[in-house]
Amino acid sequence: MRAAVVVFPGSNCDRDLAVALEKAGADVTMVWHKDTDLPKGLDFVGVPGGFSFGDYLRCGAIAARSPIMDEVMEHVWRGGFVLGICNGAQVLVESGLVPGLENNRVGVALTDNKRIKQSHVVGVGYYNTWAYLKVSVTPGRCAFTRNLKPEESINIPLAHGEGRFVIPDELLEKMISNKQTVYRYCDKEGNVVLK
Repeated sequence: MRAAVVVFPGSNCDRDLAVALEKAGADVTMVWHKDTDLPKGLDFVGVPGGFSFGDYLRCGAIAARSPIMDEVMEHVWRGGFVLGICNGAQVLVESGLVPGLENNRVGVALTDNKRIKQSHVVGVGYYNTWAYLKVSVTPGRCAFTRNLKPEESINIPLAHGEGRFVIPDELLEKMISNKQTVYRYCDKEGNVVLK
């Protein structure tokens, strides 16, 4: 597998992502955000976490307009794989790649976290915890779930300040019917806890 990791000013997990990909057997190339071309023959592009451009404006908004992102979008539309981790997910949202609306129109947002208990906000901002996710589509539907069993749950770390996914109900229903909601939050026993 050939992979690239895109580096922005303020990225701080780019090396970690490159090492993880190398350990998985990938030949990895680091790509600077001002580059206009990705290496030929790529299978995968990783957009790492951190604080791209200091997260000024909105998290990921400036990085989403970097020259390399045009090529990342072309890679996706050609059928290539892309994964945005933490700030990288924010970059993909701001570029319009998530959820994949026509003409890369931005239709969702990742905004400040709000922790709610019994209908009351008990915390905002940075959040660090573990969460269970349950596969909610046929595992073969997605490259990142194909080795899991149907409805299997995984336990993953969460650590971000702006990770609350905000989406209009109509678009959420469309994503669910298109099988684009690959995971759902669940409890330890696998019971889905959010829509």
